[in-house]
Amino acid sequence: MSTRLFKVWRGDKSGGQLVDYTVDVQDGMVVLDAIHQIQREQAHDLACRWNCKAAKCGSCSAEVNGKPRLMCKTRLDDFVEGQTITVQPMKAFPIIRDLVTDVSWNYTVNKKIPPFTPKPDTTWLMQQRDVDRSQEFRKCIECFLCQNVCHVLREHDLEDKFFGPRFLVRVASLEMHPLDSLDRTGLLKNEGGIGLCNITKCCTEVCPEEIHITDNAIIPMKERVVDKYYDPIRIALRVLTGGGKGTEKK
Repeated sequence: MSTRLFKVWRGDKSGGQLVDYTVDVQDGMVVLDAIHQIQREQAHDLACRWNCKAAKCGSCSAEVNGKPRLMCKTRLDDFVEGQTITVQPMKAFPIIRDLVTDVSWNYTVNKKIPPFTPKPDTTWLMQQRDVDRSQEFRKCIECFLCQNVCHVLREHDLEDKFFGPRFLVRVASLEMHPLDSLDRTGLLKNEGGIGLCNITKCCTEVCPEEIHITDNAIIPMKERVVDKYYDPIRIALRVLTGGGKGTEKK
C-alpha cells in the first residue's frame, strides 16, 4: 500500500476551492474508489454522483487532471507515481455542490427533438449496414463528457443556440434510420446550431463508449444541412419536384 495526494474541489455555486487529501491506495484502484475513501474517512459531506461503477450509467463524470473522464473508469496507475491527482466538477454545467453539477439542461434539449416516427404502412425490414450505423449512436450512456469538453458550450456559453455533441448524435441516429419519416435538418440548422461546430473532434476523444461522434454523426448531418439549405441545384430540384424526406417538424 502507498499513498497519493488528491486535490478535490469543494464548494457550491457561490464559490469553492481545491482541498488536499492523502489517500491510501492499492493496486487496481480507480479515482472513484479514492473519492469514496475520502468520503468514508476524511470528508463525510463530500458530494459525488455515481451509480453503477461499471462505466455504463454515466453518473460519475468529472474532470481529472483537467480532462473530462468517468471516475470509475480512470485507474490510478494511469498517473505517474507521486503525481498529484486533481478532481474537479465538469465546467460546462452549473455547480450544485462539490463534484455534482446540474445537467438538467440536457434533458430540456432532449425534449426538443422529434422522436422516431416510422413511415406509414412501412415494412419492418432493414439491411444490416443500416442497423450497424444506427446502433453505434445508441451506445451513448449520457455521461455528458462530450457536452462538457465542447468549446461552444464550455467557453462560449451558447446553450440557447447549440444542442451539443450528445444531441447531434441523437438526431443522427434518427435521421439515419431508414424507416424514419421526419426531416430534422431544419432543427439542426436553426435551434440545434450545428453550424457552430468547427469539428475539433474533442468530443470523440473523451467518449467512454468510443463513438465516432464527429466523423459518423456530426459531419454527415452537416452535409445534409448544407445540401438542403445551401446547394442551389438541390434547392431548385426540390422546388420543382416537391421532393424531401417527409414532413419537417418545426
